[in-house]
Amino acid sequence: MSVQSVPIAPAPSTTLDTPSISLEAPPSSVWDRLSTWASENKALVYTIAGVAVVVTGAGAVYYLTDSRKSAVAEEKRRASKKERRKAKKDNNSPETPVSPQQAEKSDSKPKQPTVEAAPSEELPEINETTVEALSDQERKEYSTKLKIAGNKAYGDKSYNEAIVLYGKAILCKPDPIFYSNRAACYNALGDWDKVVEDTTAAIALDSEYVKALNRRANAYEHLEKYSEALLDYTASCIIDSFRNDQSAQSVERLLKKVAESKAKDILTKKEKRLPSPTFVTNYLQSFRPAPPPAGLEETTELDEESGKGQLKAGLIALATRTGDGFETAASCFDKALELGDLGEYEAFAFNMRGTFRYLRGENTDALEDLSTSVKLQPSLTQSFIKRASMHLELGNRDAAANDFEQAMEQNKDDPDIYYHRAQLHFILGEFAEAAKDYQKSIDLDRDFIFSHIQLGVTQYKMGSVASSMATFRRTIKNFDKVPDVYNYYGELLLDQQKYQEAIEKFDTAVEMEKQSKPLGMNVLPLINKALALFQWKQDFQEAEKLCQKALIIDPECDIAVATMAQLLLQQGKVTEALKYFERAAELSRTEGEIVNALSYAEATRTQLEVQENYPQLANRLQGMGGAIGGPPVR
Repeated sequence: MSVQSVPIAPAPSTTLDTPSISLEAPPSSVWDRLSTWASENKALVYTIAGVAVVVTGAGAVYYLTDSRKSAVAEEKRRASKKERRKAKKDNNSPETPVSPQQAEKSDSKPKQPTVEAAPSEELPEINETTVEALSDQERKEYSTKLKIAGNKAYGDKSYNEAIVLYGKAILCKPDPIFYSNRAACYNALGDWDKVVEDTTAAIALDSEYVKALNRRANAYEHLEKYSEALLDYTASCIIDSFRNDQSAQSVERLLKKVAESKAKDILTKKEKRLPSPTFVTNYLQSFRPAPPPAGLEETTELDEESGKGQLKAGLIALATRTGDGFETAASCFDKALELGDLGEYEAFAFNMRGTFRYLRGENTDALEDLSTSVKLQPSLTQSFIKRASMHLELGNRDAAANDFEQAMEQNKDDPDIYYHRAQLHFILGEFAEAAKDYQKSIDLDRDFIFSHIQLGVTQYKMGSVASSMATFRRTIKNFDKVPDVYNYYGELLLDQQKYQEAIEKFDTAVEMEKQSKPLGMNVLPLINKALALFQWKQDFQEAEKLCQKALIIDPECDIAVATMAQLLLQQGKVTEALKYFERAAELSRTEGEIVNALSYAEATRTQLEVQENYPQLANRLQGMGGAIGGPPVR
């Protein structure tokens, strides 16, 4: 089989784990790969700031997690029904505060002696003047009576009366429970500033008072001070040894809120530009290679200042597969339509300009261009396919399916239609349907390597490991000069923890990339090898070198940036890791990708704040790591 017509650039979205929304997103999202590896190799999982801290032989692995899959959830499942009911009753949700009595039950201090509630007329008259004349024992007794009366008033929903009573109890004895109970009254009245004031006083007296931390976090959330709320919920989780599932879920909710808030700001200010060359190449190579339209070949003489001449120049620049080449191509396609007089190439010009507008994140303009293209030339099925992928990315599945149907009406034997429809099925988790479409694409054109690769990955996702391995071995035999097949086969081997074999495949891919594209090589094999060395030998130094090399070749590769952030975090270099996570957010293309990256950044920032504000909690986490025989959590 000839490989002349087979593309040798990186493949489109080939991922072993939950893929991103984009049909042509960079393969094997680093978030997914690291998370999957960690979840399958955990010795113990702690949820901290929305990040699971997995203590393994490799050190502490941090990754975003669904709390239902955490050790917290596992412990909840093991708890008795009575314990679960009690936990639910004791927990303080953002909408419904727990009662002061419940707050006392959950407090770690020894229980106070039981004192009968006194009738209101028997309560002592306490103010700042009279309290000075009381002995210590009298203050203690009076504070207890006032607290009990306050509890009764709270139970009767007489919140203002309870506030006065707790205030008098505080005059007698500045107890953190009294402050926290008064904060519960303010919570019920929606006076969030007062809640913060009283819970802060309680925490100043008892820095590990979980109920006060949760109440203050709840108040901060209502005041839209999400970062402060995130820190309090995080501290609460650590103090409570991660037994409170609702607090862990609150951390994840707050992480998302903080990230979404910052993501909107980033998107507003974000310059519309092309993503990394790796990403652009992935997208372009998801379509079968085709020669330039007749009359736009490189040998054709055309006026460079004409619309057709600019189209030709754009295609020549596109073939370089470099960052500068892609920028030049985008500019040429824009200018071609500005100059006009394109004749039969007008639909093609709208297709190409729409493609680069889509890559820059200019979705509305891109959709208009692709719609114009299909109106001018319905037989140009690629425009339907590209528009379908955009609809899916924007969450409009029905519109995407309709575009594929229209494309098939024009040419039911176009392999690209089936390949990209398979991508839609794959992203939606419809693996059986995806496999059928990949196979149909192969039947129509056996020379398009990525249909074979994606079929193998889909079989793997379906649990047919033997079939998947056979597909990859066959693909390597038929496309032995194409680096991509070695890279993605290596990913499957890495997923199976066959580290030595995986690294050999990544090395082969790297050498082939160097030989075929020395100036614009695909950096994914370098990143994959870095991950393999980290997972296998915990060789942070070599893994960092590989990521740095990838970033020299492609400085805007978000996968390389995110991988470097994870490696730094593993080594306790939290400040440096934070910079890389923030850089990953800057490089992300869609709002969802930005939120994902910012979630990691905020989780990392919270780690720093916990260390600064609650140094004793950082020490406690280290103790937890040592207690199970693992290395300290850093």
